[in-house]
Amino acid sequence: MINFLKNTLSNSNLMFFALAGLAALSLGAGFVAQYQFGLQPCILCLYQRWPFGIVIALCALGIWLGQKHKYAAPVLMGLTAATFFANAHIAFYHTGVERHWWKSFLEGCAVPDMMGDITDVLARIAATPVVRCDEIPWTDPVLGLSMANYNVALCLGLGLAALISTMIITRRA
Repeated sequence: MINFLKNTLSNSNLMFFALAGLAALSLGAGFVAQYQFGLQPCILCLYQRWPFGIVIALCALGIWLGQKHKYAAPVLMGLTAATFFANAHIAFYHTGVERHWWKSFLEGCAVPDMMGDITDVLARIAATPVVRCDEIPWTDPVLGLSMANYNVALCLGLGLAALISTMIITRRA
């Protein structure tokens, strides 16, 4: 098992294909949740989609340039790891907003301020998106975790795999 992991993590093309595939599946899961099951995304949900697209692009570049240039694979794998860690950070922030550990600094992620005269209050309410970041639209029925919670774990795991792969590929370069 350890040799299998070592061989997999040291094969840059295999890792780029696997990471791009997992990113595409994650992005696809978000679209299925939105368009098939009617779970409308909040702004933080949308921000969590961007890194998956960036990972797919980085992995495509890694497959294309990895064999042509000696340091392309480790650099692009390192950028892939950093992108996954950035997504884990966004997802953790979203988790905190969902669980009411802190308030979001983004407008539209919470109930608008109700202070001031009625026209100002109505304008703020009208400008607030329908989907709020501090409400959890779906939780896993067994563990009670939201999609943002799962995204934290997924992105940390994939970022760690990409980071280890970067270190192994760098030693071989």
